Amino acid sequence: MADWGPVIVAVVLFVLLTPGLLFQIPGNNRAVEFGNMQTSGASIVVHAIVFSGLITIFLVAIGVHIYAAKI
Repeated sequence: MADWGPVIVAVVLFVLLTPGLLFQIPGNNRAVEFGNMQTSGASIVVHAIVFSGLITIFLVAIGVHIYAAKI
C-alpha cells in the first residue's frame, strides 16, 4: 500500500496557495488582493513560506496518511 497523504496535501496546498489565483499577499496595490491573476517576487516568497509552514504542520505535526489499497 502506498501512502498518498503527502502527495495529495502538497498538490492541494500548491493549487490553493498559487499567488494570484485565489489571493495574493502582498498585493500590488493593497496588502491582500483577491483573484487578480498577477504575481510579484515578494508574493512568491510569502506564499512559499506559508506553503512550507502548512505542509510541515499537515505532514509532520498532524501526520496525514491516505493509503490506497490494491484492487
